[in-house]
Order: sequence, then structure tokens, then C-alpha cells
Amino acid sequence: MPLNIKDLAIKARDFGTGERIPDRYAADHGNLVPELEISGVPEGTVELALVVNDPDAPLPNGFTHWVVYGIDPAAKTIGGQAQGTWREGPNGIGQKAYTGPQPPAGHGTHHYYFWLYALDTSVSGEPTREEFLAAYGNNIIEQNRTVGTFSA
Repeated sequence: MPLNIKDLAIKARDFGTGERIPDRYAADHGNLVPELEISGVPEGTVELALVVNDPDAPLPNGFTHWVVYGIDPAAKTIGGQAQGTWREGPNGIGQKAYTGPQPPAGHGTHHYYFWLYALDTSVSGEPTREEFLAAYGNNIIEQNRTVGTFSA
């Protein structure tokens, strides 16, 4: 299936692409989940998935901060106070929850990618980020992301 990247959009209400993520969303400062706005969901989407990953973390695959499956294609927001029937997969510390930015002290500025995926099928179970991408990469109709930054 050809990849379309023109319509699907995700943006954070409290920070713009490339901007610093406010402290209240960081692991050491409240660990609140940022509210994310969704738009442009393509026709044929069965469900949405969201993966928040820090590729700057000193680990082979970076660090996964949040994995969410089963997001209704009609959803306009996720995170913050948004309610939904989605389910969470394991993050980088094995918890099914959001874990905010927490780069190692002195490690500089990290980039946090909030990837939104429109899928033509439902995701079974609660796979890790790596399992999800391996199993469902060919089911992605469209994807897009926003990126926030954070430093200790």
C-alpha cells in the first residue's frame, strides 16, 4: 500500500513542533500527559495508534515513552483530559502508561517524536513499539508526527 503523508495531522496544544515541552509533562515535574489534537484522518482508517519515542536516548532503539492502540478514528484529541476506549502498550520501562521526558543529566537536548498512525486494520493485543512496527508497518495508511524537545 502506498504511503500517504499529506492529510493526517497531530499537534500538541501546549507546545509547537520543535519547541520545548513544558516541565509539567516531564517525568520529574508532574508527568502529565500532553493533550494532542488529531485531524485529517484518511478514509478507510480502522483505528489510530500513537507512539512517543525519544531517539536521542542512549539505547539501541531510543526510549519509548508511550504506546497507544485502538484510538477511534473519529477522535479529535488524545491525552490530557481526553476520554477514550484506547489501550496502552508497554513503554520503555515495561509500564502501560505515559512516562514523560527525563533525559540523563548533562545529555543535552532530546527530541520527543509523537507519531500518529492511521491503520487499515485493528491492532491485536498490546505490542511494544518495535513489535507494532514489525507486525503492522504494512497496514499504515498514513502517518505523521510532531516533535517536542526537552533537556534536564
